[in-house]
Amino acid sequence: MTFQINVTGQHANQQHTAIVTGAARGIGAGVAKRLASDGLAVAVIDLNKKDCLDTVKAITRAGGTAQAYAADVNDETAVATVVTQIAAELGSPKVLINNAGIGGPNAGVEETSTQQWDAVVGVSLRGAFFLTRAVTPYMIAAGWGRIVNMSSISALGDSGRVDYAAAKAGLIGFTKSLALRLGQHGVTANAIGPGFVVSDMTRVGAQRRGRSFEEHQRIVAQTIPVRRVGQPEDIAHTASYLVSPEAGFVSGQVIYVAGGPVD
Repeated sequence: MTFQINVTGQHANQQHTAIVTGAARGIGAGVAKRLASDGLAVAVIDLNKKDCLDTVKAITRAGGTAQAYAADVNDETAVATVVTQIAAELGSPKVLINNAGIGGPNAGVEETSTQQWDAVVGVSLRGAFFLTRAVTPYMIAAGWGRIVNMSSISALGDSGRVDYAAAKAGLIGFTKSLALRLGQHGVTANAIGPGFVVSDMTRVGAQRRGRSFEEHQRIVAQTIPVRRVGQPEDIAHTASYLVSPEAGFVSGQVIYVAGGPVD
């Protein structure tokens, strides 16, 4: 899929620097491309810098600005170092998309190992804390900032992935707390809760059920009111709005992007 930079878009009046974690592929890549098309300079972060290059190349080919960075978001020192590097090379970050996350195998609470719990919660929740703590001083100094945390409909409960559900629910409480604390500084914080979105994670889910990914999508689509599965671009559209100047009065909210209501 190709895209073009929108030089007259909602962010074009001032080029902010955005950080998107877990942006080598899937939702993260889709959000990074959309923010670049809105006119932001994007720091594309993932575990491996090489894995980020496809996202960066897609952005730069379309006329946008992006650079690839490697960091383990669950490593406090690595996060502090990469944010300092981004600020020096792309400019002080004013937009943060905490998207990095992993999902372990389906397991009940009695089957979930401590190592699996720590890994899943560490990347999704601890990593978001490290990034936010490193970036907020730049936002406060500027009197403007946007934080978007990628939660999930699993935050409402998932018997087969208690670690993932806990991490994503934790992000919601974290988001609301940030909104209360940072609003006085011109910084908003919101969360997006995707439903089923085409990604490596949902592809693995199909494999665990012994289905082809295409068959899995057809089956899942029949359970979604709009009768289709989500695409990374669906999440990117929402992220684009939440980081825009027009969303300045929206903070502490969770927007479920799931093709229908969620309980």
